[in-house]
Amino acid sequence: MEIKISGLRKYYTSEGKTIKALDDVDLRIPANTIFTLLGPSGCGKTTLLRCIVGLETPDAGEIRIGDEIVWSHKEKIYLPTEKRRLGMVFQTYAIWPHMNVFDNVAYPLQVQKLSKDEIRKRVAKTLSFVQLEGFERRPATKLSGGQQQRVALARALVAEPKVILFDEPLSNLDAKLREETRKELKQFLTELKITAIYVTHDRLEALALSDTIAVMRSGKIVETGNPHQIYFGAENSFVADFIGRANLIPGTVLNGTGHDTLVDSKIGRFSCKKADFDPGAEITLCIRPEFIRPKKAADLEVNEFSTDNRPSINLVRGKLETMLFIGDTCEGEIRVGETLLMVRFDPDTDIKEGDEVAFQIPPRHCLLMAR
Repeated sequence: MEIKISGLRKYYTSEGKTIKALDDVDLRIPANTIFTLLGPSGCGKTTLLRCIVGLETPDAGEIRIGDEIVWSHKEKIYLPTEKRRLGMVFQTYAIWPHMNVFDNVAYPLQVQKLSKDEIRKRVAKTLSFVQLEGFERRPATKLSGGQQQRVALARALVAEPKVILFDEPLSNLDAKLREETRKELKQFLTELKITAIYVTHDRLEALALSDTIAVMRSGKIVETGNPHQIYFGAENSFVADFIGRANLIPGTVLNGTGHDTLVDSKIGRFSCKKADFDPGAEITLCIRPEFIRPKKAADLEVNEFSTDNRPSINLVRGKLETMLFIGDTCEGEIRVGETLLMVRFDPDTDIKEGDEVAFQIPPRHCLLMAR
């Protein structure tokens, strides 16, 4: 079920000041996809989710689910939450501790006054889907965090909603369980072929789960795209920095040369991925730490960095100032003049703090964006 949001506004008043929680949000969420609202705390993502489900009343705009307008300021339309046929999984799961698993999942169907036989069939089918067969009589308080998350998902799915919404549902799990549950959730939602709206501030969740990501800031949608586009082709420096660690370096466009754009920056002159900027434009050069692959300067051969008859293109020399071992990788900082660049190393590297290093960045990994 497709969702269209037009000109949505939501204001709050605090200490005499008006806060724009949602500021003219326009959004199209395609049917049968996993659509993630990503952003820092206070950016408006949960407010937007609550407006869609009907738990918040906007101040202006329109929300359409499928062919039906569920809220419109202009048309004075308001469809109550219970009539929007939406499922929702909350951050706290909202599992009733006095009920067992069966009763927790069956509750939405009991409210609809379905027959006991129909309720049994639907609950059994849904629990099987989330891999909780045999847990029907288990008290909710005896479940692990991951199992409670599955019960919450089953309860949201059992009424066969048109759309299911998630408000940071994995944030209460430990790191390892969160990773495992993330994989399961992706598989469940893909198999269901249902429209899912997922709210999170965790970039790894957004990248792993989503078909489309909308990055929010200060009540606005800053940028929308699939995970690959958002990570490798962000058009906004806030988005580039929020979606992953990034070295953001001020620079100035010199000219465009064929497939590349030439820029001057604080760490040198770079040939970058082609971008639509005029000569003289002030830009931000974005380089991801994982694309910086340093070698000890003392170990370099004379023409090691010469490629395609362009000797020493995008070659940078510096000094490794810090190194931190974190298991599957090492994170470090290389000083180039007055600039510190974040970098990642293989965990078995022989480069140490204080070593003089050099590295080369291919133009395709040098991303330019407006400052």
